[in-house]
Amino acid sequence: MKFSLDKDQLLKSLNYCQGVIEKRSTLPILSNVLIEAKNSSIKITATDLDLIFINEIKDVKIEKEGSTTTSSSIIYDIIRKLSSENLVNFNLINENKIRLESGKSEFNLNCLSPNDFPIVNENFMDNEFLIDSKLLLKLINKCKFSISNDETRHYLNGIFLHQTEKEGNFFLTAAATDSHRMSISKVAMDSKKNFEPIILPKKTIFQLSSLLDDYKGDVRICNIKSKIKFEFNDSILVSKLIDGKFPNYMQVIPKNNEKKLEIELKPFLNSVDRVASVSSDKKDGVKFELTKDFLNLSVNNPNSGDGKEQLEVKFNHEMNISFNSRYLLDVASQINSENIIFYLNDTGSPALIKDSSDNDSIFIVMPMKA
Repeated sequence: MKFSLDKDQLLKSLNYCQGVIEKRSTLPILSNVLIEAKNSSIKITATDLDLIFINEIKDVKIEKEGSTTTSSSIIYDIIRKLSSENLVNFNLINENKIRLESGKSEFNLNCLSPNDFPIVNENFMDNEFLIDSKLLLKLINKCKFSISNDETRHYLNGIFLHQTEKEGNFFLTAAATDSHRMSISKVAMDSKKNFEPIILPKKTIFQLSSLLDDYKGDVRICNIKSKIKFEFNDSILVSKLIDGKFPNYMQVIPKNNEKKLEIELKPFLNSVDRVASVSSDKKDGVKFELTKDFLNLSVNNPNSGDGKEQLEVKFNHEMNISFNSRYLLDVASQINSENIIFYLNDTGSPALIKDSSDNDSIFIVMPMKA
């Protein structure tokens, strides 16, 4: 195997691989990337057995076709530190050694046989549909911060992705919860799809998110039983799914929250962030003292002190309620309009939070005990 490749193209591909490969794998081959040179293209593959990432770099000058595997972290670190203007020349010396040359730099890296690299080929041709990358990214971003880290309830360790219908219109809907907060978002689809409900694992979500950040165009989605495939122009992500039943989240959405609180977003974000600074423990609640058209925010920590600020708001009631400051900041970061809108009921009931510019997304946050 012998070929030359643009440094920046290779770096981008290897950067994605870092998010897939486990740093402390018990199988040495899983610490490696598979590099295949064939038909004027380089295919780079990384896997942790649950997640497979494949990236193809086309129009590459290949002198000799072939394949090998080498350490993902080492080759990434080397390529990252090379000068951008240089090509990287690869030459497989023998089955155990590959040489990299760029400018005045030369490296000889250990290799393992590509025959030992675990690649599973499955037929994903059924049940596929297309979705715009920015719509899929929106779904993920609106929900990913609400994913649970509680391993005992593994079915909450991901985003529930499913098809919903309302008045003859079909939507791809996402929901995530850690039982203290919940995010729900949907995007319209042009027709009903053959798509079974799935729970997408957290690691897959963050890998998918980074791919979508850099991509404009359609993403082809296809799922079979326990796996799902996302196909881009030059990349493929295949993931195992979480085996479990996601709870009936519709039951949790508050129905009687009629006290509307409207706050200008940026001042609210800044105020919550400032008053929360007084506490090193972000689990300390931010207390809302609400009167007509005024919100007093305060945090009190016996070990570090207290802080308070007042904001002018639109509100026509009086009530006190407390929230986890981190939860408020996470939700506020996903609001696109100039105002954030809370729908409240009483001190002990969850708040329903909406974005006036996005009728397809809602957030629910449980209050903290005063």
